[in-house]
Amino acid sequence: MVFDSTRLDLQPYAGFDMERYVRRTYCSWEDAGWQSLLVQRFEHVPVSEEMTLPAAADLHLVLPAGRSAVMETRRGGRWERTPWTPGRVELMLPDQPAVRRYRADGRLTSLQVHLPRGTIDATAAQLGGAAVDFDAMAASLAAGDPLVEEIIRAVGGAAGADDLYAESAAAFLSMQLLTRHARLSPGAVPKRENARVQAVVAAMRERLAEPITLADLAGEVHLSVFHLVRVFKEATGVTPYRYLTRLRIDEAKRLLRDTDLTVSQIAGRCGFASPAALSTAFLRHTGTRPSAYRDS
Repeated sequence: MVFDSTRLDLQPYAGFDMERYVRRTYCSWEDAGWQSLLVQRFEHVPVSEEMTLPAAADLHLVLPAGRSAVMETRRGGRWERTPWTPGRVELMLPDQPAVRRYRADGRLTSLQVHLPRGTIDATAAQLGGAAVDFDAMAASLAAGDPLVEEIIRAVGGAAGADDLYAESAAAFLSMQLLTRHARLSPGAVPKRENARVQAVVAAMRERLAEPITLADLAGEVHLSVFHLVRVFKEATGVTPYRYLTRLRIDEAKRLLRDTDLTVSQIAGRCGFASPAALSTAFLRHTGTRPSAYRDS
């Protein structure tokens, strides 16, 4: 089954050893037939020494229940400690793999919601199209939002509702998160510069399969490389290189899902020098290899 851009990827847990760490007691895909929103209930093992969580594009919200604990999470740098508190919603940052460890005095339980990235992007576009600062959203949400907590509980108890309910709930939850918890304004980026950033993005999409440099992109819009990097990051929240890589990975995912092209052919169409280069970038961004993604 193929979903549109506002539907969920079918494998947000690809690369995660689920049976080792959790027991799933409810899944809205399987138990309610939803396509627009993934809602799950889990029982977690009491102790985890090093649980690897692959990167996922979806917006992943976790509502702990039952016992409390202290979580330690590492995302490429040092370990950070955060409380696992019943009723306190946590946002797992999209597109970032993580390693987590904890010790509790018994099994933990949680209610978890995956919002499709397409829904988030469509809502952000309605609000002006600025890049979403997910780090700021996570920090703001950690301070508490009773409405988000109640929405998560509501969708967790709405197993008899159809997918229209799920789609509406996803849209409402996205709007609440973006309007209350995200810094959507990219700052004082002149309109002329925004137009140039849009032109650079268009050039990236048109030349996805070609080798392309920062100098090439800067030349497209008559800016210096330094100026391009600055205004591009202000407007999108990421560097041109990271944005281009994300576009290439997204296209690779589409081709893996929707075509029978080999990984080597897909690498060439998406601007990677070799299948190995595609595999390395794909693993870094999604937490799984292209072949495993296709098989799932």
